Amino acid sequence: MTTAYLTDGSFTQHNHPQHPEHAGRIEAVWQELGAAGLVDQLRQIRPTAASDEQILAVHTREHLQRLLAVSQGDRMVRLDPDTYALPVSLEVARLAAGAVIGAVDAVLTAQAVNALAIVRPPGHHATAGRQMGFCLLNNIAIAARQAQSRHGLEKVLILDYDVHHGNGSNDIFYADPSVLFISLHEYPHYPGSGALNEIGVDEGRGATINIPLPAGHGDASYERLFAEIVIPAIERFQPDLMLISAGFDAHWVDPLASMQLTLAGYDYLARACLKLAERLCAGRIVFVMEGGYDLRALAHGWCNIARALLDLDEISDPYGSPGTETSSDIQLLVQQLRKIHRL
Repeated sequence: MTTAYLTDGSFTQHNHPQHPEHAGRIEAVWQELGAAGLVDQLRQIRPTAASDEQILAVHTREHLQRLLAVSQGDRMVRLDPDTYALPVSLEVARLAAGAVIGAVDAVLTAQAVNALAIVRPPGHHATAGRQMGFCLLNNIAIAARQAQSRHGLEKVLILDYDVHHGNGSNDIFYADPSVLFISLHEYPHYPGSGALNEIGVDEGRGATINIPLPAGHGDASYERLFAEIVIPAIERFQPDLMLISAGFDAHWVDPLASMQLTLAGYDYLARACLKLAERLCAGRIVFVMEGGYDLRALAHGWCNIARALLDLDEISDPYGSPGTETSSDIQLLVQQLRKIHRL
């Protein structure tokens, strides 16, 4: 089984060392992938930058112009209280989006069965017209449109299990029935969106499934939601391609959230996605790096995804379990989701 791997050393150039989303995040992943001997087992593909046309398939021209203006300056700019950009950031963000596009292209042209894109800055908070939440361009949304426009795919799944709601991906495809967007996220938490009743509009009504979880949920809750909501919804949709926004900030040690997933729990999610892809869309699945701010959890989490894609059984987990989950029961949430989405 061939797994494509797309990343680039220039992803460290977009960097603010005092910010949670700093270059050390991706350096930690690279180091652990190398130490685990996984890089040599992957098919490395050098990414190319996303074009204006590819970016404008999901973003407004004003969105792109805002980053272009920063690139013509000589200093860091705060686009909002959480999100920074440097003169080099547009170039780096283009390459991050291009890496996810390249991963999709590799899978859809049979260069690889599946792929992982280790990229930054992350993308899932970037809306059509606004950079926010550490995100400049919506990498996974740009790649989803590429899959449809270049390769003619009819139905694409975006599954987001970053701890923060992927509001950008949610909004971009909110009226589009050809992209099923599913998000499991801590709620209420940044960015404040992703309520149960946010299900899409017009022709896209029902093609957005938001699963808002109170703080404290962990492996058992996520596994039940996968079994009773996520998997049945994806089976009903029958995607031609699965794209995964993978954030490791729902891990119990992460400093920016309050969930209790373990690395073993994350491994279950990845392998469940992989099994679905093998059954529904010839194994065509791409995992895309989003959040995760404890460097060890992030690095080992991505090693585990690589192992899953390579069909290796081993997982690494330096942290283990936090003990029992402190959250409430999710029976009511499951019932509400089943009713709203007719599952």
